[in-house]
Amino acid sequence: MNTLELSEQEIIRRNSLSELQKLGINPFPAEEYKVTHYSKDIKENFEANEDNYKEVCLAGRIMSRRIMGKASFAELKDKDGRIQVYINRDEICEGEDKEFYNTVFKKLTDIGDIVGVKGFVFKTQTGEISVHVKELTILTKSIKPLPIVKEKDGKTYDAFTDPELRYRQRYVDLIVNDHVKDTFVKRTRIMNSMREFFNGHGYLEVETPILQALPGGASARPFMTHHNALDIPLYLRIANELYLKRLIVGGFDGVYEFAKDFRNEGMDRTHNPEFTVMEIYVAYKDYNWMMDFTEKMLEKVVTDLHGTTQVQYGENTIDFKAPFKRISMIDSIKEFTGIDITGMNEDQLREICDKLEIETDPSMGKGKLIDEIFGEKCEGNYIQPTFITDYPVEMSPLCKKHRDNPELTERFELMVNGKELANAYTELNDPIDQLARFQDQLKLSEKGDDEAMFIDMDFVRSLEYGMPPTSGMGIGIDRLTMFLTNSQSIQDVLFFPQMRPEKKQEKDGVAKYTEMGIPEEWVGVIQKAGYYRASELKELNPNKFHQQICGLNKKHKLGLNNPNPEEVKAWLA
Repeated sequence: MNTLELSEQEIIRRNSLSELQKLGINPFPAEEYKVTHYSKDIKENFEANEDNYKEVCLAGRIMSRRIMGKASFAELKDKDGRIQVYINRDEICEGEDKEFYNTVFKKLTDIGDIVGVKGFVFKTQTGEISVHVKELTILTKSIKPLPIVKEKDGKTYDAFTDPELRYRQRYVDLIVNDHVKDTFVKRTRIMNSMREFFNGHGYLEVETPILQALPGGASARPFMTHHNALDIPLYLRIANELYLKRLIVGGFDGVYEFAKDFRNEGMDRTHNPEFTVMEIYVAYKDYNWMMDFTEKMLEKVVTDLHGTTQVQYGENTIDFKAPFKRISMIDSIKEFTGIDITGMNEDQLREICDKLEIETDPSMGKGKLIDEIFGEKCEGNYIQPTFITDYPVEMSPLCKKHRDNPELTERFELMVNGKELANAYTELNDPIDQLARFQDQLKLSEKGDDEAMFIDMDFVRSLEYGMPPTSGMGIGIDRLTMFLTNSQSIQDVLFFPQMRPEKKQEKDGVAKYTEMGIPEEWVGVIQKAGYYRASELKELNPNKFHQQICGLNKKHKLGLNNPNPEEVKAWLA
């Protein structure tokens, strides 16, 4: 890498790396380092049984240092937390040669370096449990400085909080912001609790294709790719529903999957184009059973995570104690708009949307129009967990018609904090009705609805062999994790959320500078000084500019022959 692209600190660290190697120290050793203890275990159990900590071996990252002559303190961060370590020159350098402490530790080791320490645990005079180091090993040299987050009297200063940097450089975020790791540990605990609940009922976790010939199971715009060997287009799945229901046809009584799905749509605080969903399908059940099942499952998950059914999300305290409130979609719309949409056709629904000042477009059919009314006027009112039931048939092409009203379907969505969290059906298992619903979706597609479903004839064929009465439910893991960790953005619960490409500084080409008489080897130095446009140079003081670029030449040890002041003045003329 060109040294002009490095900061002063990066250059210093690379020089330290080189010095370590000259001293015969490998800054990136390959052999196993056997860790015997971790910071959390030591802090929690030392006082109860000191004998267990007379010999310990830890490894972690140096997060701070206090050099005090022949003795120093440092803070080490491992997988469980942080612990103070005490390093004495005469103990890690037993003979006359004190270079390892005086040079290696004091001068060539930096915050961010990963080290191993062996020694014993003790308590300092101030009462802090610490490790007295007898042997120190450099395990990884960090050549890029960490953001320095300072704490004093319980307050944090210079925190690493810029979302652009945190999400793009999650590895740094995890290092310097201890609470971030806790969010992702909780995410895994949420999924493990769900697995435990499903497995306890005897249901099987399965995997289904991500690359699909037809993207089905939801109304959404897919990502498209191409399979070179087969010379066919393929899609990243938008849902795993149709494959899971094929397994119910095949004889499984209950199957579930934690799936990565992909939808080529907008991004905001609650949507990412790549997201995780859990879908479960159980034979011989209906949506009423699934409501009971879902609320019991969520009650267990929240209690496992927090020890209570109540969680704080922003200003709201949400209680996941079963049972949850239930209300039909039509009754919800009637409650919040005063309008009964029962039996209305598409034209009447457009008039209602106009009256309610809800924006629509010509591609929207009855289902989309009703969905817009509910989304605009009702959805945000449901803070506590609430099942919205009995959706109009046009909104649910994979759902069985309601047993008492053929204009509705046996479907529910679970609303929490004004957002959909789960979606479930009494599944449509009539192949003739299913094909007709797919054909209705095709008509919507022809009207310009690019989220309308494809016709999946193989799925229809599977239903022709017979799928037992089945209920299915999908729940968004990202959104659930947001609610249960009080995270306000979906990017806070995804390790690596989708980001726009990094902005790069636009620079003039070399020719723009050489046209002014500037030698090519000096162009990089000038741009390092911050002059990315050759035209900017015309406004500079030649003497100050001369001093600036010559200083950079010296600082970065570039070995260029410095121009004289008159040459520089001619460049800027």
